[in-house]
Amino acid sequence: MKIGVVGCGALGSYYGAQFCRAGHEVHFLLRSDYDAVRRHGVHVRSADGDFHVQPKCARAPEEIGPCDLVLIGLKTTANNQFAKLLPPLVGSQTAVLTLQNGLGNEERLTELFSAEQILGGLCFVCLNRLEPGLIHHLAHGKIILGEFRRLPEPRTHDIATLFRYAGIPCTVTDNLARAHWEKLVWNIPFNGLGVAAAAGYENVLRGELSADTKLGPCWTTDRLLADVRWERLVRELMLEVIAAANALDLKIDPALAENQIERTRVMDAYRASTLVDFERGLPLELESLFLEPLRQAQFAGVAVPRLVAQCGVLSRLNPIVS
Repeated sequence: MKIGVVGCGALGSYYGAQFCRAGHEVHFLLRSDYDAVRRHGVHVRSADGDFHVQPKCARAPEEIGPCDLVLIGLKTTANNQFAKLLPPLVGSQTAVLTLQNGLGNEERLTELFSAEQILGGLCFVCLNRLEPGLIHHLAHGKIILGEFRRLPEPRTHDIATLFRYAGIPCTVTDNLARAHWEKLVWNIPFNGLGVAAAAGYENVLRGELSADTKLGPCWTTDRLLADVRWERLVRELMLEVIAAANALDLKIDPALAENQIERTRVMDAYRASTLVDFERGLPLELESLFLEPLRQAQFAGVAVPRLVAQCGVLSRLNPIVS
């Protein structure tokens, strides 16, 4: 297959490299990393085995042209670039798969393409981009794949098989919305609190951050779970997210919270993506990861005081780095 990868950070580069290793024609749409990747390819360091691939590289989507499959790994803060980056890659038969975090990304794609072309993928993977063309894969890698607002189609299962043959565990969900909320059960506490911890526990509880607040270090997942106060806050946020999802009739088992916490303990000192963005001085993925879930929870009439407080602190931190 001809596969285009838009957003070649840790996520896009890792999955694109897996497809390249499996023998597909993979095109990376690159900006600052173009020279490094064109010359040296992509190196993946992984406990599952290191590997190196040489994808095709382009600076503009017109150089690539229509693809069979487009993988979107962009940060959601770049969704305003969809109209510029994607149309040259998408023909009438192209499947457009967003692997982005949070809510609202598929809806943005329907402004450009038919809903029948759009899929969403939930990535359960620990990755960091160490430098241009160098990806560190720490753990996991599974993708849950679903159609946007409809049941799986034959092509859904075909794409899932494509992932599996590339060495990527992949399952198909019959409810993409529920899968998004299941992932938010992890993303909202660990991405949000990892950054918000810099403002201090009491400030996070109150949702306040004054101009003279002295910021401390951000916290990795292991540190959050090693402190009884922060672990309790992680759990409370998870249960709020589950309550909101269930008010939206998505039927998530509350036991998922404990399951996610225990899975996170094996990650050791993992730096969630929002923490990495904050430390690099990049805008946070506030809208998709935190504010849109908050709006939907409030629309459903669910009290989510911990999420409200966290959003308040993150909103105040975000202008500092944007």
